[in-house]
Amino acid sequence: MQIWDMNYWGILLAAVSSFMLGGLWYSPALFGKMWNDENGGVKQEGHPAKVFGIAFVFSLLAAVAFARWVGPAPSLDYAIKHGILAGFGMVAASFGINYQFANRSFKLWLIDGGYHTAQFVIFGLVLGLWH
Repeated sequence: MQIWDMNYWGILLAAVSSFMLGGLWYSPALFGKMWNDENGGVKQEGHPAKVFGIAFVFSLLAAVAFARWVGPAPSLDYAIKHGILAGFGMVAASFGINYQFANRSFKLWLIDGGYHTAQFVIFGLVLGLWH
């Protein structure tokens, strides 16, 4: 597959969708308070525009890598299965290793690993539906 064979609009929508999911996931409406408590009451450092801007760049990078992995027109089933594989089998599992050595809680792993699993499933949904 050539770089120009990628679904750029799909990639952008996938990145924006996962970024929006993250805003909801880590908000007080869902897991924000629990996440903050599990992290010892972390205070956000840095300007919010910088933090969110860099976070979006990483979401876009992840969406590009995922799109490259699944190809330009994956079936919905294929894309979702690969989303689960990437999110849970790779990202959440890797977090699990780090969290074990850092003595972080299982609850924190569920929140962060759950977000990244959902993120990659969203990538799969978008890229599997939009050809």
